[in-house]
Amino acid sequence: MKLAHSIHLLVLAGLLQGCLSFHNGPIPDAPPSGKKDVGVTHYVELEGSRIHYLEAGEGPAVVLIHGFASSLDAWNTVIGPLAKHRRVIALDLKGFGYSDRAPGDYSPAAQARIVNALMEHVGAQTFEVVAHSWGASVALKLALQEPEKVDKLALYDAWVYYEQLPTFFQWARAPFLGDMMFALWYRERPQDKIAGAFYDPRYVTQELVDTVETDLAIPGVTAAALEAVRGQTYEDWQHQYKTIEQPTLLLWGENDAVTRLEFGERLARDLPNAELVIYPQCGHFPMIEAAKQSTRDLLEFLLAPEAP
Repeated sequence: MKLAHSIHLLVLAGLLQGCLSFHNGPIPDAPPSGKKDVGVTHYVELEGSRIHYLEAGEGPAVVLIHGFASSLDAWNTVIGPLAKHRRVIALDLKGFGYSDRAPGDYSPAAQARIVNALMEHVGAQTFEVVAHSWGASVALKLALQEPEKVDKLALYDAWVYYEQLPTFFQWARAPFLGDMMFALWYRERPQDKIAGAFYDPRYVTQELVDTVETDLAIPGVTAAALEAVRGQTYEDWQHQYKTIEQPTLLLWGENDAVTRLEFGERLARDLPNAELVIYPQCGHFPMIEAAKQSTRDLLEFLLAPEAP
């Protein structure tokens, strides 16, 4: 009985080791650089990782940062309208989309260094930052690391507090046991996780579920996601938010079950120069469920002259 149990654990460990392996090199079936319906995509080596990004429009620069387990495609409703007024740079963060899933640091600080390196690469000395969910922690860390470069912040349904982390994410920090639990959870029933992010179930389409399942099959995806979770040590630096002075717009779905509205209200209090806009009958993705109004609010905020 003990032998059988030991064999079972060894087999499980072997399977999980495969699930939690990183992937060096280009992502299989990744599209080449080139023109898209809006903008042009590129790949560039930054901070030791091959990063995929899109560039569209002209004018002052703005960078779009997606959330956890997402990609630059999350901004599809925003890029076109924004590119009429701004030079838009939208990237796949390390470990997501078509960017590398190599071993290394996946914390907000490390991702912020990649974003800063990308903006240096495209020649933007200063820029605005628009971010969603976990990407908002990257945006805030970037504002702390490079305050003179960040002109404005717009954060959708920000995931930036230790108190937001589910107990499961805290357990995932444990070596081996955390690996096993996370590997089993991350790939399990993606349709249920997607459904929890929307207020209106009509947005949970089979096409969306199929896209997520395809993304989950990319080599290295689970290992990268786990390291991103382990990097969410907000308890070490969330007290610094009070020092971020850039004008900030917080865009929040009133019915967000992922990042509850109470955290938007808290962040509005913590950031000295923040305004909170709330969208009724809307979940975790205002740029999808409240696309027209939230994009209008974003443009109004970015295009408004800064107060003297």
